[in-house]
Amino acid sequence: MQSGVIIFLSLIAGLVVGIVVMFLISKAGLNKDQQKAEKILRDAQIEADAKIKQAVLDGKTQAHELRVEAEKEIKEKKQEAMNFENKLIRKEDSLNFRDEALAQKERQVNDKMQKVTDKLSSLDAKEKKLQEQIDQQIVVLEGVAKMSSQDAKKELFAVVEKKMEHETIAYIKEKEDEAKSCAKEKAQNIIALAIERMAQQETQERTVSVVSIPSEEMKGRIIGREGRNIRAFETATGVELNIDDTPDVITITCFNPVRREVARLALEHLIHDGRIQPGRIEEVVKKYQQEIDQEIMKAGEDAIFKLGIGRIDREIVRLIGTLKYRYSYGQNALQHSMEVAYLAGAMAAELGLNQQMAKRAGLLHDIGKALNIEQDGSHVELGYKFCKKHGEKEIVLNAIQSHHGDVEPKFLTSHLVIAADTISAARPGARKESAQAYIDRLENLEKIATEHEGVQNAYAIQAGREIRVLVHPDQVDDLTCTKLAREIREQIESELTYPGQIKVNVIREVRAQEIAK
Repeated sequence: MQSGVIIFLSLIAGLVVGIVVMFLISKAGLNKDQQKAEKILRDAQIEADAKIKQAVLDGKTQAHELRVEAEKEIKEKKQEAMNFENKLIRKEDSLNFRDEALAQKERQVNDKMQKVTDKLSSLDAKEKKLQEQIDQQIVVLEGVAKMSSQDAKKELFAVVEKKMEHETIAYIKEKEDEAKSCAKEKAQNIIALAIERMAQQETQERTVSVVSIPSEEMKGRIIGREGRNIRAFETATGVELNIDDTPDVITITCFNPVRREVARLALEHLIHDGRIQPGRIEEVVKKYQQEIDQEIMKAGEDAIFKLGIGRIDREIVRLIGTLKYRYSYGQNALQHSMEVAYLAGAMAAELGLNQQMAKRAGLLHDIGKALNIEQDGSHVELGYKFCKKHGEKEIVLNAIQSHHGDVEPKFLTSHLVIAADTISAARPGARKESAQAYIDRLENLEKIATEHEGVQNAYAIQAGREIRVLVHPDQVDDLTCTKLAREIREQIESELTYPGQIKVNVIREVRAQEIAK
């Protein structure tokens, strides 16, 4: 027990001694830190004072430099101001000098204006006097010539006009001859090369189709009881059947060539099959309509493939195939369009143009003929609108519009299509024409020529391709012949419709005759 108390008391005594020792140690360290802090403060104060002194010194130095620089700048500004003032003084002196010079010139101009005014007054008086003398001379001349001044003026104008007309005609003729000498040979060569590559083919226009029947009994079966079979056939096909007394023949009439062809094939099939009744008729007609549609598409695709003109809208392809059943003046429209395409492409190749585009324009130039069978409007207008709707290029659209002169051709390819169309339509055997229409055209040609003053006789030759005009040599001179030929050509172009071209030849013949006695 006592040892435990002793140990406890020893612990307390050690604790107290430790606390005292620690207190002493901490007090000694605090005094040391205070001394260090005081030293740091003294050093900082000394350094701050040094920096303040240095800053004051630097500020004084900078202020001095700024003052010196400001004084220098002020001095320069004063010098610039003095220079500007001197310049203004010099300009003022110059302006004063110019003002004096202008004032002097103004005085000189006023003096000259006064002199001009005086001269004008003098000239007016002289002109008045001269006019009086001219009037007196005119009166004397009118009395001598027995002609008024207006009559003399008209006669003089007539002489001058006639002289100028002859000179104009001579100039035009000279330029035409110059152009022809250069262009005629090249154009003939190009067209000849194009024509050589073409295979000519003659066709006949058809508005009716004829179907042979094995016996007269078949007519009655086609008509049917109370005409029901023929009515069903005409309703399904849109054609007209003519069953008359002609033996073993039935005539199909329709202006639409596609419908007429469908009707012909369907009727031949029904006759061969022998089952002729309304239901069977509708079935057969529908079958052949589909076959003809396929044949039309194939014809269009074949034409495009042969020409090698690339991709075309399918609706346009269908119309191209439809041209196979379209005839114009006895000429098959598809063959004509392909012929124009070949010719235009050949000429384009010779001229270095886009051959494929020329062929495309030539093939599509008459595409409207597949539309105007059932639509109102010219084939030019219908073809232009249809091709424009389906995205054809401007060069093709212009060729369609201009190939009959409805609009001006904008591209050289359009001129080639016009030339190719004329060649294809005008070649021998391309078209046929009724005798009466042929005679009327020749008579109209001769009538137009004989209406002009100075014409003695006119003869249409070369099947209406040329008109020869004989003139009175004492009424028409050589230069007037050129003018007369142009006037006849313009009248023919404006009044007549004709395929191809018509050459106008004006002939003036002078014969000198004497009789020796």
